[in-house]
Amino acid sequence: MIAKIERFLEYLRYEKRSSPHTVASYGRDLRQFFTFAQKEGLKLTSIDHLAIRRFLTFLHSLGLTKASLARKLHALRSFLTFAQERGWVVENAAKIVSTPKKEKKIPSFLTEEEIETFLDLPSSEDPLAKRDRAILEILYATGVRVSELVNLNEDDLNLKDRLIRVRGKGRKERIVPFGRKAEESLLAYLKIRPLLWPKGLKIKESDLKAVFINRKGMRLSVRTVQRILRKYLEKKALQKKISPHSLRHSFASHLLSRGADVRAIQELLGHESLATTEKYTHLDLRHLIEIYRRSHPRS
Repeated sequence: MIAKIERFLEYLRYEKRSSPHTVASYGRDLRQFFTFAQKEGLKLTSIDHLAIRRFLTFLHSLGLTKASLARKLHALRSFLTFAQERGWVVENAAKIVSTPKKEKKIPSFLTEEEIETFLDLPSSEDPLAKRDRAILEILYATGVRVSELVNLNEDDLNLKDRLIRVRGKGRKERIVPFGRKAEESLLAYLKIRPLLWPKGLKIKESDLKAVFINRKGMRLSVRTVQRILRKYLEKKALQKKISPHSLRHSFASHLLSRGADVRAIQELLGHESLATTEKYTHLDLRHLIEIYRRSHPRS
């Protein structure tokens, strides 16, 4: 079975051109199932829906969340579909196993006032501070994911019309506008970006194209940007739980509260399903309730 799992991962990597993160995640989930199947004495052809339910029950006993269980089941479904198409199994037993319902969480976000002070935190003239300011401004101005931000190249920027080309999940491209504040920060950073290229060292072409780089002239990684964001979030010392993804949530929430159409927000965020975007309508409702209770004289 393990050889067939590796074949599936190669298919994801080279034919479907899935992201490295997706391939690694599927690999972990399927190898975990393989270990479970070995202990149960199961071969690929003997996997049925009962075995899959036992696997999910085992994972639940380890304390995994419903979201994690749903992801692992999705990985197994995809693999078994691949196996069925190649005649390795007669049917996809995972298809008749119900997906655990995820807990509905209202996303965390910053208020417009909090955003104003947060974006001003990288205020020095240091090149890295200018880079950090541009990162924060672009994330909030466009709502892009951190993974999409680090993949931006110079030719993805249309500074004249204040637009960026974003490569989202499944390599799907979308065009997202950004405002004057983000433009100012981005231009200030691009002006000093050559200072981050080490003198005398040959830089890879892929790094030369990158919009956001580190002090070694290399393209920033997702983890590095997450660390940068957490550093400034800690500086802000907010009482509520805020994550790097909260800038994306704030972008959507603030657009919605100012009258933007949900479908337009869906396009800007690159969501395939409108249901994914509609969670922000709940967020906005909560915000309105808070304003009402704080402001109405008889609340």
